[in-house]
Amino acid sequence: MKTQSPRVVLAGAVLLLALMALLADGAVRRESATFDEIAHIGAGVSYLQKQDMRMNEEHPPLAKVLAAVPLVIRGVRADYSQFSWSFSGSGLFKQFLGEWVFGHALIAQWNDPVSTVFWARQPMLFLTLVLGIVVFLYGCRLGSPWGGLLCLCAYATMPIILAFGPLVLTDIAVTLFVVLTLWAFASMWRSPCRETVLLFGLAFGGALLSKFSSGLLFFCFPAFILSLRWRPVPEQPKEKAELKAWRRLRWRSLTKGSLCAALLVYAVYFVLSWNEPTDSLGFLGHNIAALSLRRALMPPWIYLRGLAIFAFTMKPPSFILGHSYPHGVWFFFPILFVLKSPLAFLLSLVLALVVGLVARFGKVRLDVIPQGMELHWRAVWVFLLVFTGACMLSRFQFSIRHFSVSLVLLILLLAPLPRALHQLRNAGWPAARAGVWLTAALALASVVTAVRAYPYYIPFLNSLGGGRPSYLLVADSNLDWNQGLPDVENFMRQRGLTHALIDSYGFSDPTVYVPQATLWNCQKAVPQDGGNWAFVSVNLIQESHNCLWLLQLPHEPLAGGSMYAFQLPPVIAPTGAPGGPPLPRDYRDFAGGPGSADLRLTFLDCIHNPQQLQPTWERFMAQGAEVRKQGSDSKAKR
Repeated sequence: MKTQSPRVVLAGAVLLLALMALLADGAVRRESATFDEIAHIGAGVSYLQKQDMRMNEEHPPLAKVLAAVPLVIRGVRADYSQFSWSFSGSGLFKQFLGEWVFGHALIAQWNDPVSTVFWARQPMLFLTLVLGIVVFLYGCRLGSPWGGLLCLCAYATMPIILAFGPLVLTDIAVTLFVVLTLWAFASMWRSPCRETVLLFGLAFGGALLSKFSSGLLFFCFPAFILSLRWRPVPEQPKEKAELKAWRRLRWRSLTKGSLCAALLVYAVYFVLSWNEPTDSLGFLGHNIAALSLRRALMPPWIYLRGLAIFAFTMKPPSFILGHSYPHGVWFFFPILFVLKSPLAFLLSLVLALVVGLVARFGKVRLDVIPQGMELHWRAVWVFLLVFTGACMLSRFQFSIRHFSVSLVLLILLLAPLPRALHQLRNAGWPAARAGVWLTAALALASVVTAVRAYPYYIPFLNSLGGGRPSYLLVADSNLDWNQGLPDVENFMRQRGLTHALIDSYGFSDPTVYVPQATLWNCQKAVPQDGGNWAFVSVNLIQESHNCLWLLQLPHEPLAGGSMYAFQLPPVIAPTGAPGGPPLPRDYRDFAGGPGSADLRLTFLDCIHNPQQLQPTWERFMAQGAEVRKQGSDSKAKR
């Protein structure tokens, strides 16, 4: 491979980032507010306007605050006299109800929903592009400029990134700061000094402020250190005493950097919680000294409380390849990754593996990792194994977005490929030229895939599904996250429909985007529904509802297959009859609440009348106590 001008590589990087911005921003402009964005946007605005973190404690604040910045600057309106605000601060776990009502009101009642969601997503798009720049720069360092460009091409055309990157979520933010932490950690281990320690502390603090799963970094660091004992890198001292001093210096740097990260987290939480009542620490007392102590302890208290909520929140069942599992299964994320990644990227990984094995075990030993980058390359592998292992062992498995850190680290594994092919070609390996052309062809195929999939990136699946319907393969935000409501509205306008039924996948009011629609449960069709058009989330066909009976009716996919439009017959078959809705015993409840209630209806009632929050809470508590009592009685009888 001939050496090319750095300007060509730089121009290619700029074009790829511009293409990514165009595709990602164009796609989300066509989407309604997705499931979690309702809670995240409202919470982020309240953090900045009120310096009160009572809402959405189960996620750290960084991404939410960044999303809220343009909204606050533009003067977004929030009514803190609404009952949902005071209700959310009146006890632990009440915010689970209040944050959805408050967030929905902020987006759809107090402000224009389209412009509010648009401006909240712009900082997320910016973070996504920054991560692309980081992937490019680190790829250049781990391989060559062409390796960096290859990594950026895979990243910028990845439907998973294009789908979730611009949304107001925590996944891209934590991925960015985990990758920055990885690099800063390796740099600090190579050359511990004040600058590298500070950069590590800032990156690590950013990760801890992004998502609680960043706690896996506490496992990555010792795993990396142990790997150096098992397989040392060339720059480690050989003499025992010198090696001991070398390790001690780096352990001290790790401690200092971690303290720096902790101080950053404390400072951010301290500022954002300044006006939050300290009643939850009332056991410390009520005099002036106790009040000061309570205020000082609020940041770690809120962080640890949010971490506990995150750790003990009810885990949904895992659904993969048509089967629902009550808990996570080790093969969930590997299968999901294979189904939702472009085939060209999967083949690129295979090619990189083959070329890497040839370069390492061939007749001529090649150094495909640039000198001085051994620690960084080791860190990529160790962090990848830790995060991937945690995903596979987790009991919390339902979305490919939770695999974002591993996905980006897999992309970085492509960095040495062009350099390795160049060295193999110089060494006379006959297949090297073909490998170069194949790499270029796969990169081009990735671009074509991203353009062809536009603008429907959330429901993207490759051809490895074997032509099976998507709802028989995956579920949740891997297909539909309530983003397709504008397509439903367009369908109704084009057909001149004045009324329709909608079975949507979310806790928000779908009439914000589809005013003519009525919330419906496709399992509970009644004779009066006959002759109507019905729009059903693809997740509710089999996994979260039992509505396979609808597939016998005329239908067509909407929003890239994330929703289906059905024309109901004038006469609906009786319940349990062939071609009719299922019997009650065969129902599946989406986010079923206590007593198998449809939580969507509960939240809809609270959205329309926030005063219903307290009675709803009391009803949930009574139902929960009854369930516990029945469990105790059953155990006593045994």
